[in-house]
Amino acid sequence: MTDSVKATRATVTLGSIILDGFMLPNGEYRMSQTQAAEIIQLTERNAREFLDSKTFKQLSGEAYTPAFFEIEDGDQQRGQSRFRGLPLKVVVIYWTYQCFRGNKQARNLLVALATETLERRFDRAFGITRSEDDWDQRLSAGIIAQLETDLSTAFEESDTALSREKILEQQLRELGVEPWALPGE
Repeated sequence: MTDSVKATRATVTLGSIILDGFMLPNGEYRMSQTQAAEIIQLTERNAREFLDSKTFKQLSGEAYTPAFFEIEDGDQQRGQSRFRGLPLKVVVIYWTYQCFRGNKQARNLLVALATETLERRFDRAFGITRSEDDWDQRLSAGIIAQLETDLSTAFEESDTALSREKILEQQLRELGVEPWALPGE
């Protein structure tokens, strides 16, 4: 049997989102393939198929086959001793692709993370320090605000559709057609 690489697990918070982060012995970070998909409301299979696609090879410039890693923690529950690990760059490529496919959760996550990255650099340039709790609160507030905006937009689109439907019904009735009558009545 081959020697496996053991990763150390830590909790990573992205605002109100909590996930497992992993560090390999060489200091590289990994995220589980399953969590990378579930955080944007997709299945692990979706992530796996994306990694096998030509699109991923075009976006990343190379093929990638996820490796399995063992988890060093001693307090494992059954079935949690191994994970299929993705480098963070691969996770970001996956989320970006899903963003372009219209996944609003992926878009919100990327906007929030990019905004935090810029704010941290601006804070450093201006000598401002914030605690990690402050960053999590800011990130959560941004994600929640974006969700509220998305909901508001969805309701507006629904209201617009209902308004159009009523106008079309009225126009059909003016032409002597009952919009909801069965054919032949």
